[in-house]
Amino acid sequence: MYKALFCAASALAIVGCATPLTNYTPQMQQISEPPVNSVNEADVGERLLLQGRVTEYEALYVPVTQKTSFQHTIQQGYYPKRGESDEYIQYTFSNEPGSGKVVDGPLSDPTQGLTLRKSDNAICIFTVYNMNTDCKTGLQFEKKNWVTSSANNFQRTLLYNGKIGSKVNIGYREFEGNLIRPAFSNAVEYDLNDSNQIGYKGALLEIIDANNQKIKYKVLENFKPQ
Repeated sequence: MYKALFCAASALAIVGCATPLTNYTPQMQQISEPPVNSVNEADVGERLLLQGRVTEYEALYVPVTQKTSFQHTIQQGYYPKRGESDEYIQYTFSNEPGSGKVVDGPLSDPTQGLTLRKSDNAICIFTVYNMNTDCKTGLQFEKKNWVTSSANNFQRTLLYNGKIGSKVNIGYREFEGNLIRPAFSNAVEYDLNDSNQIGYKGALLEIIDANNQKIKYKVLENFKPQ
């Protein structure tokens, strides 16, 4: 009887050690760059224009790989915010380029994120059993905003593909997240003897100089809103 009660109380204590914090929503932003009327240069293969949506997270940035007190290794990278309470800020993992990961030791519970304890800036390992464990102060970190192209973000861009004779080749690409939409990719040639202005899907560029290595151009219009 007493043993059963002790076990039940212990189980409740473990579950109650922490709770997942999921009250944070990242910000969606529209981007359009470079600015209209700006003069820019790009090498062959580089981007001329970009328009689309990105997601901006508050994040914990770990500048170097570091070990905790026990057996976890926190790798360099960004850890996007998941939620916050009066005492803690919780961060999770992402599949986006630049995201950090935690390498678990052989005896540790699986890690599902990091927790920053506000009182002493200790970083704790938040496990799948909703526990803050292996907390350590003095670790290097920064709070930064992190802009990503997550799966539900749409972007489109113009690329410079080089020049042959008087003709420049411009590539058009559309992306969902980090994946190219092949059906919406294209390449177009423009003869600069006809005009030094080139346009595609509402975007308009004035070509100042171009060769087979780089291009100098002025942005007259960006893409029409999608």
